[in-house]
Amino acid sequence: MLSSCSAPRIDDYQHKSPTLDIQRFFNGPLTAHGVLKDRSGKVTRQFNATINAYWMNKVGTLEERFVFDDGEVQLRTWTLTPNGEGYTTTAGDVIGPGTAYVKGNSMHLDYQLEIIYKGSPLTLQVEDWMWQVDNNILLNESTLRKWGFKVGSIQLAIIKSE
Repeated sequence: MLSSCSAPRIDDYQHKSPTLDIQRFFNGPLTAHGVLKDRSGKVTRQFNATINAYWMNKVGTLEERFVFDDGEVQLRTWTLTPNGEGYTTTAGDVIGPGTAYVKGNSMHLDYQLEIIYKGSPLTLQVEDWMWQVDNNILLNESTLRKWGFKVGSIQLAIIKSE
């Protein structure tokens, strides 16, 4: 009964397939399509994104361009550096390094993101879960927290261009 209340762990997905090879999946052009939800689950924004992903010397770079339904454009460039057990992740609006772990068909990321909310900076704790569902589609669910309380979520699909 206690295990039903615990959070998922990356090891829970180690035998799931298709196996996520992030150096293969995040290589070349990708698109992303998703929604941002408030803490009640109501969709507050929609977005589309283009991602240019590549690897050099085992370090991954993801150049993201988000276009929201209200016209706002956000740019973010991620760097994924192997650290032995997983990856150290960085981006311009991420405070300090984050971590990423990959097992089976999934990837789990934890990081702190600084956003502008009502004209002021706000730091959120972000937990991303990604699951590869076939060779060209990855589903992503992000939980956004402030002071340990859920304040929103993001759901998106990332599609690998052929």
